Amino acid sequence: MDLRKLKTLIDLVSESNVSELEITEAEGKVRIVKSPGAGAMAPAVTYAPAPAQMVAAPVPQAAVAEVAVPAAPVGHTVKSPMVGTYYRASSPGAKPFVEVGSVVKEGEPICIVEAMKILNEIEADKSGTVKQILVENGQPVEYGQPLFVIE
Repeated sequence: MDLRKLKTLIDLVSESNVSELEITEAEGKVRIVKSPGAGAMAPAVTYAPAPAQMVAAPVPQAAVAEVAVPAAPVGHTVKSPMVGTYYRASSPGAKPFVEVGSVVKEGEPICIVEAMKILNEIEADKSGTVKQILVENGQPVEYGQPLFVIE
């Protein structure tokens, strides 16, 4: 892998929310791991040459990162049913569907997840009060990612 490509990958990991990136190509395998709270520090990079060129080398301890598990929210968690982009309101200038403290009923729309240019209304699957909103407007979300805590 050429040096310019490797530098570009390191810069992308440093500037994004991605904590780990692994790429395998014919000439070898590259693994880039960003340390938690690294800030402006460069991520740790491990390069393994292709099997024909394999040389035994220890993997630096800095490349191994432990993942802290956040405490589970108390209450009912509404999760994203799909991968997409989370939006709090139906349009940029519109009022958000819900705020912290809003009382919602089962089946009431609480947000939108955009997937492939289609806006999908996400409905509350339980009645109650919104205690937490766990994602920011415009943030990408994954399937099963917690969005709200309803109590």
